[in-house]
Amino acid sequence: MRRKPYVLLLLSVLGAVLLLGAQSAPPASAAENGEWAVYPAASQLGSRPYFYLSADPGSTVTDQVTVANKTAAPLTFLLYGADAYNTERDGGFAVRTRQERQTGAGAWIKPARDRVTVPPRSAVTVPYTLAVPADAEPGDHPGAVVALDERVAKGGGAGAVALGVQRAVAARVYLRVGGPTVPALSVEDVTLDQDRPLVPGTGTSRAVVSYTLHNRGNVTLNPKVALKAQGLFGRTLLARDLDRLPAELLPRQKIRLTEQWTGSPQLDWGDITLTATAKDVRESGRVGFLALPWLPLAALVCGGTAGVVALRIRRHRALGT
Repeated sequence: MRRKPYVLLLLSVLGAVLLLGAQSAPPASAAENGEWAVYPAASQLGSRPYFYLSADPGSTVTDQVTVANKTAAPLTFLLYGADAYNTERDGGFAVRTRQERQTGAGAWIKPARDRVTVPPRSAVTVPYTLAVPADAEPGDHPGAVVALDERVAKGGGAGAVALGVQRAVAARVYLRVGGPTVPALSVEDVTLDQDRPLVPGTGTSRAVVSYTLHNRGNVTLNPKVALKAQGLFGRTLLARDLDRLPAELLPRQKIRLTEQWTGSPQLDWGDITLTATAKDVRESGRVGFLALPWLPLAALVCGGTAGVVALRIRRHRALGT
């Protein structure tokens, strides 16, 4: 009997660490998925939800991570350091998988053991070092210490391929390397897609504003974005603070976001301005728009053209007689 090959799929568990929804602030609790938890070693659970570390280039810091097994059977985990990034979809906080290349904090974190077995309903604390290279750039280098379940669970799959799923939970590492900090933020590639009824007043018009929020600096930002739409003669058509934003925009990360505008103008001319602010920074991006009833306008142009043609034909006939 021919066996199905397995494709290893790393599943980032929503333990408030590997992937964090963009609309919520980071919760102050240990990262867990109901079966195991990963958190900084502390005298009291939850008193230190994340690693907040500071180091100069060329220095090494040491700390400890605790992995707690909440099940009735022993669990074995692979421990590794990972770089953090913002997801493209919504800017949520996520970390690299074990197979991906680590270039920042993930490459500098070295657990004392890369494999640990935790007995049922108990916890194991593992020391680790974080060695900052001498040429490391100053600023924030977010990452995580990840506990990856060694088991490969059988997932769904059709045909000749079955999926194998591994789960992971991680404790965030917020590392700041000493040196100048430069906050910088930009709003880029603002676009507008309009959906209007062919005949004005016969339906509801909608528009989608898309833009890229880019952290060009070396520190983590907590951005706010305000949208303002103005029509002819500077009339304000829309003004709102946007809420579909990441709680944290990590250094050198960019994310693509959208905002819906129901009831956008069906006959107007103006522009839309997006203003992004964070600590010590304020930048704007803009896009113009033209809302015209193209079908009636086309009919008017065709009617006018037909009238001109008819008038010329009449004059030509009149001259011919």
